[in-house]
Amino acid sequence: MSEAAARAGVRPASGAGAAARRGTAPDARRCLQLALAAIWLVDGVLQYQSFMFTRAFGQLLAATAAGNPAVIAGPITWAARITEQHPAGTNTAFATIQLLLGLAIAWRPTVRAALAASVAWSIAVWWLGEGLGGVLSGGASPLNGGPGAVFIYALLAVLLWPVRSDPAPRASFVAARPVGERAARALWLVLWGSLAYFAVTAASRAPPAMHDMIAGMAPGEPGWLAWINRSVAGPLAHHGLAASIVLAAVLAAIAVGVYLPRAAARVAVALAVVVALVIWVAAEDLGTILAGGATDPNSGVPLALLALAYWPARSPSPLSRQAASRLAADEGTTA
Repeated sequence: MSEAAARAGVRPASGAGAAARRGTAPDARRCLQLALAAIWLVDGVLQYQSFMFTRAFGQLLAATAAGNPAVIAGPITWAARITEQHPAGTNTAFATIQLLLGLAIAWRPTVRAALAASVAWSIAVWWLGEGLGGVLSGGASPLNGGPGAVFIYALLAVLLWPVRSDPAPRASFVAARPVGERAARALWLVLWGSLAYFAVTAASRAPPAMHDMIAGMAPGEPGWLAWINRSVAGPLAHHGLAASIVLAAVLAAIAVGVYLPRAAARVAVALAVVVALVIWVAAEDLGTILAGGATDPNSGVPLALLALAYWPARSPSPLSRQAASRLAADEGTTA
């Protein structure tokens, strides 16, 4: 403490609170929260497209009811009817809610309330806007966004929750902080295991299925992206079943990868990021944002973001453990 400060009775700021006030870079969890906030902001901006203010948007929602059980399809049809009858009001509300979620997650004092609200909103959109991602209708595939981008948003909100009593010094990856390593790894196993399963369902394993799914994305896209679609789809025309089995095997390996030693787990997580981004570009066409009419960037980006939350960190030193604890305490009083 300086002599002047001592005479004034001022205690120097210390720990993470002082670091935050000095403008120190946020920790990994906060960076991932900000990335999730950015995705919600993009969703909100996309929702303001002129197409969304027409009756066609309600009809698009209604189409997601097809193939679902009546108990699931009924509320979808009801919500779509309201949206079709009042497109301007309902879509303005949808877009504004998503913008507010993004802004609130980005602002530290409201991050808790915003993450909780985003879980509720994500579940509502997953059901009423995405038909549960085609999980029950048989249409879900890792290549078409199944089990639904917004479902992954909700999972991210849970795994990035800023708990007040933060076990960060003991957690080996960010996603384990709020729920513990065992639960976090179980969630990863279920998600990527389900993607492996969806890769070999009828929607994906039929000989022309993967070819048609990817080639069908080309119309309306820029020339370079349509070329990628055709280049990837071409070899799959006669090898769809084999390709779906290979994809399922890769996804299954990723699913169990987080249970391996740290070095191998890092390889699995890195592979997950690569696979998610390749699917996002080659099969999801950047969420069809460039073609117009997209409501979100699709599942590739949130999947990659989720994978980063599982990146195994080095064992923290005693000093970093103390810093992490102070950061958790400081965040707990402001978040």
